[in-house]
Amino acid sequence: MPGRFSGKTVVVTGSGKQKGLGQAILQRFANEGANCVVSDLVIDAEAEAVAEDLRSRNAQIATIACDVSQADQCQGLIDQAVARFGSVDIHVNNAGIGFMMKPFLDVDPADWAKVIGVNLSGAFYCSQAAARAMIAGGKGGRIINIASQAAKSAFPDLPAYVSSKHGMVGLTRAAALELGKHKITVNAVCPNHVTTGLGAQQNEYFSRLLGFATVEDYIADMHRKNPMGRPGLASDTAAACAWLASDDAFYVTGEALNVSGGEEMH
Repeated sequence: MPGRFSGKTVVVTGSGKQKGLGQAILQRFANEGANCVVSDLVIDAEAEAVAEDLRSRNAQIATIACDVSQADQCQGLIDQAVARFGSVDIHVNNAGIGFMMKPFLDVDPADWAKVIGVNLSGAFYCSQAAARAMIAGGKGGRIINIASQAAKSAFPDLPAYVSSKHGMVGLTRAAALELGKHKITVNAVCPNHVTTGLGAQQNEYFSRLLGFATVEDYIADMHRKNPMGRPGLASDTAAACAWLASDDAFYVTGEALNVSGGEEMH
């Protein structure tokens, strides 16, 4: 639906990696006319390449560095986006850490704090800043949290990640309850495994943990166990975000939407 988001601005955290979920989400919004803010821990050559791809789709682009674990930087991200484009209409909390994979008894407190700080606290800080800007703008808005299948089910050797993603669903519901009166919806998307750069690290780790001879055997098993016959694609998550940001989803808030090909059903 070209032009559906014309005149609107979308901010996506953790979107500076090529072939990542954040890039796919921004590509979908750029294709539908939105102004796009690329944000990541640093704006390096890879993030600039993401931005250049979006410009090739005729989108207006800003690149803004942000460490989402720092509340002041989250506020700065939103302030800069508003200064550049006049508003933040859609905010997507996509930044996350999922590569710290250790058994429960071996998790270091510093690693626990880092994962919670980025995945959960970062989503809170950015949502709070985005909501304030949306309220000031007087037009409502959309906040979308990229959770995970791990927000619904536990996985071995990912205690901090699983906890942070379960917490993100609670954050989604709490924020939705209070922000609805401002015409701001807050929802979570819960994708199953997607082989992004982060997903590739998880493939390597879990293929060994679960005793598969090769990573290819592990991926083939993911295909077999999924009702739709394949793992998730970044475009699946992007499509869910576009729907949640659309007028069609205005009456949907506080939800944690599974996008897993039927692999997760609760």
